[in-house]
Amino acid sequence: MHDTTLLQLINDDFGPAQTLLSLLQDETVALQGRDMLVLEKILAHKQSLIILLDQHGRKRSELLVSLGLTANHSGLEQLASHSDVGPQLLAQSAALNQLLAECQAANAVNGQAIQTQQLITANQQRILHGGEAHTLYDARGTTALVNKPRAFSQA
Repeated sequence: MHDTTLLQLINDDFGPAQTLLSLLQDETVALQGRDMLVLEKILAHKQSLIILLDQHGRKRSELLVSLGLTANHSGLEQLASHSDVGPQLLAQSAALNQLLAECQAANAVNGQAIQTQQLITANQQRILHGGEAHTLYDARGTTALVNKPRAFSQA
């Protein structure tokens, strides 16, 4: 009984996980295009999916613990070894773990893109505010002083 419930919980997560992966891929495109409206929509939907996946993961863990098993892969293997749906349970769990790993990888790529954009923006602000080294020139063509604040019209 518990094994089929656990299998159903795993199967229920495939839809949200696949949607999350698709959103993360859309987020990559939106980050490259700096489309803030699209990014806001993606973020809201992404957060709801993450919350849902987290809730389902907790239910699976609670189910394993209620059976006296550990809430990890070892506990799942123990349950599967005594179950008629054991092979299917392990296969579906592995497939879901793979899908979630793809989500993590896509999220890491997006995080790196965000960090890169933050560095670029910080550098541009530093240039505009006159904090850049000797490689900058003012409106007269002379090297700008490092600590001399400048008006934006002279940046």
